[in-house]
Amino acid sequence: MTRLLVIDDEVRFARALGISLRAHGYEVDVATTGEEGLATAAQHHPDIVVLDLGLPGMDGLDVLRGLRAWSSVPVIVLSARHQEASKVDALDEGADDYVTKPFGMDELLARLRAIQRRGEHGDEAPVVTTAHFTIDLAAKRATADGADVHLTPKEWQLVELLVRHPGKLVSQRQVLQEVWGPQYERETDYLRVFIAAVRRKLEPEPSRPRYFITEPGMGYRFEPDTS
Repeated sequence: MTRLLVIDDEVRFARALGISLRAHGYEVDVATTGEEGLATAAQHHPDIVVLDLGLPGMDGLDVLRGLRAWSSVPVIVLSARHQEASKVDALDEGADDYVTKPFGMDELLARLRAIQRRGEHGDEAPVVTTAHFTIDLAAKRATADGADVHLTPKEWQLVELLVRHPGKLVSQRQVLQEVWGPQYERETDYLRVFIAAVRRKLEPEPSRPRYFITEPGMGYRFEPDTS
């Protein structure tokens, strides 16, 4: 059974969320302060942490930094709609995904399943196969319909970064830093141009992407076939 830790200062919300998650087969611990959340994480070693960014006192980013000092546990952050900058900061601090309040339980469950799939299959499967193309990470080769797909070096780096983290939202800043270098972390135009090129080469319908998904203002996510 997957063990979750919910850290949220809204006591009624946290308890209700815990009840709903338990009804879907998760084991759930609940903490209502950042300090309590870190202590509970250290004691119980959850498989996934659901962390509210708007905590009083020790805020969500501080809790995330505290977790990342000793743990690589996947973290989904919860945020209000006005906390766009905080969500980006959380992703850059090592959060794995985010959900904006208010949200439906189906959305959160989908995020949890995506993280569990990554844990089951590993973040670095040597060959990623979809219904429309195959990415061989070891051979650095992309194919579609049995034919090689030519990707430029930067296009390959972009594809490789996203494919190695299936289902995970990768922030714009992280992509720019890892593909182009720290001096390019604000050059978001690069991303739009290159992600469009990747979609033209790999997506069945580039204008309606199925695999390389944009989260506006946040970053990009590779969604593998789940069937």
